[in-house]
Amino acid sequence: MLAAVLTTLLGGCAWLSYSEGRSSQIAHYEATAPTQMTRGAARFLFDDFHGLSTETLELTALPWKLASTALVLARYPDEAPTQTHLRAILTEFGFIYPERIANWPLSEQPALTMPLGLVAGEVHRDFPKVRLEVANLGCAACHAGILHDANGKPTRTVWLGVPNSSLDIDAYAAGVSAAIVSASADEERVIAALLALYPDTSTDEIATLRHFVWPRLMKRLPQLRNGDVLAFHNGGPGRSNGVEALKLRLRSGAIDPSAAATMSIPELASEPLRSALLSDGLYALRGSTRFAARDVDVVDDPMRLANIVGFFTVSTMGVKPSRVPSILPHVADVITFLRDGYEPPVFPGPIDGSKARRGAHVYAEHCAGCHGDYAEIDGRPHLSHYPNQLSPLAEIGSDPSRNHAVTPALLTAIEQSTFSHYTDAAQTGGYVAPVLSGIWASAPYLHNGSVPTLWHLMHPKQRPARFQVGGHALDYRLVGVAGEPNGGDAWTYPADYVPWSVPRWFDTSEPGQSNRGHEQDFESLAECDKDDLLEYLKRL
Repeated sequence: MLAAVLTTLLGGCAWLSYSEGRSSQIAHYEATAPTQMTRGAARFLFDDFHGLSTETLELTALPWKLASTALVLARYPDEAPTQTHLRAILTEFGFIYPERIANWPLSEQPALTMPLGLVAGEVHRDFPKVRLEVANLGCAACHAGILHDANGKPTRTVWLGVPNSSLDIDAYAAGVSAAIVSASADEERVIAALLALYPDTSTDEIATLRHFVWPRLMKRLPQLRNGDVLAFHNGGPGRSNGVEALKLRLRSGAIDPSAAATMSIPELASEPLRSALLSDGLYALRGSTRFAARDVDVVDDPMRLANIVGFFTVSTMGVKPSRVPSILPHVADVITFLRDGYEPPVFPGPIDGSKARRGAHVYAEHCAGCHGDYAEIDGRPHLSHYPNQLSPLAEIGSDPSRNHAVTPALLTAIEQSTFSHYTDAAQTGGYVAPVLSGIWASAPYLHNGSVPTLWHLMHPKQRPARFQVGGHALDYRLVGVAGEPNGGDAWTYPADYVPWSVPRWFDTSEPGQSNRGHEQDFESLAECDKDDLLEYLKRL
């Protein structure tokens, strides 16, 4: 659950004291989901985890109807506003409107009234009377991605747990900011357009927008006009900056807008085997060993990881730390879904069986020591043992910015917060070798998303200095973002391909975006071994 943090778009929402809403769709599944696992899938998709409140409006949440109406007016000023317009805009930012969720564990597909991962509900209060639909990012915004067909082309089917490597939170935040500035000149036009876009809006919500929300937005216009909407940057599609988000929420020092502590959103397969979470193992359960090998046949209490994962809502959704303990059982439901009901999607392209069998031996000899052992079950490799191996920065050679962003001030702030009752935070000085299950579906690669394909990862000298990401197709031969060389060190989309969202350039010369690291591991491999290993990784 990694996303961006908007600065105080509504600055000073204490005007409502504390008011909270509830996801409009989760209550149905709380009442009807037959098991903890299926309830966890529903929470993954719909739960707000305290993210819909006057507090989160100060950081990450949005007054949804007003913000979305402003987006439509800014893009289509001379047309009647429609949901089709809104859908086109949000799709450009990388939000997904799926036709089907392929690994949904219930017989009936969920009814999605918002793009995947946007969770909405009404924040309400009786005195003063307030009714306001608020939206925030939930788990599925970042951790549910599209599947690709046998030719690597994107489909309208999604898989919960696969990273959305096209979601561009920076562009989304900037777009909302610019749209609010554009809409500010004519309140009545905005209200009329909102009623056309959302005809069922109550008179109470219109009154709330007029008397409370609009005046505060107008006070923020100077900051918004300056483009000062993000306290920091996430780095583009499929990336997040949870460390700087946490610094903002815990007020643990000045926020650097150019901070380079960005990470690529991971695939969630076998995450319950982790003894410490995040790419550097920042969080471990208090009283436990930070880096401890774990076997898949050891049944683990889902509350173990829930005690850590619950606090991700502080940085991603703007939740106050003291409110997190009450939602830990809900997070445990999600962990149960990932533990008992989740497998990564099966590779949809062709696999050379002979190469893959040889590649299994290459993996066992060169990779398993850090990335884990796999056992063949039901015709597919399944992770059986995960070492939770930390690779020191000097050894792995990857960009150190994410690790260095964990400052003593941040660690002190975590220790002084509610976090300290459950978790132990530390600057580890390295990165944890990730689980590789589902790796074919999680391009681009390395912890900061700086390498477009697995082939480039295995050929360090040929890693491109710049490449496009977002709305991309997949290359099943190279395994990763489909592209082609385009003058010098650039990797660009094929000339005949039209991306489904707006792509961005990833420049490895920018701070925090170096594509170095994991190089020595491939120097000793013969080319045929690399080919075989690549084929085996498709099966994971």
